[in-house]
Amino acid sequence: MDKILFYEGPWYFLSNFSSFMVKWRGVDWVTSEHAYQAAKFDDPIIIEEIKNARSAHDARKIAHLHEHGKVTTWHEIKLKIMEEIVRAKLEQHSYIHRKLLETGDREIIEDSPTDSFWGRGPDWKGENHLGKIWMDLRKELKQQ
Repeated sequence: MDKILFYEGPWYFLSNFSSFMVKWRGVDWVTSEHAYQAAKFDDPIIIEEIKNARSAHDARKIAHLHEHGKVTTWHEIKLKIMEEIVRAKLEQHSYIHRKLLETGDREIIEDSPTDSFWGRGPDWKGENHLGKIWMDLRKELKQQ
């Protein structure tokens, strides 16, 4: 059975960088990456700067510039936050809903060669938390 690798290519819609607007916590975000990066902060000026970033890449860059200002509990809450944002993206886009079900029972892996937390990492031994979130949501969809 094939694995679903997303980072680029036909499964790119699973990426937080893909161009799917998401409404999360009452705010419209250009991408789920914008929402995720903004969630790291409680400073409204930084949040607004991220919200207005021209791209997901720019949103991430802005967040990295303000790394020192992240909420102190970020590492404890980031998985829950990511799941909320990805769930909102799934619920708001029927295309993603349909395509996620098309993945069947295959393992979903964020094919990031650099991120060992959210993706596979350089050695393919990464934790793949983003892929796991998508697989959990897919399981929920199938149970409904």
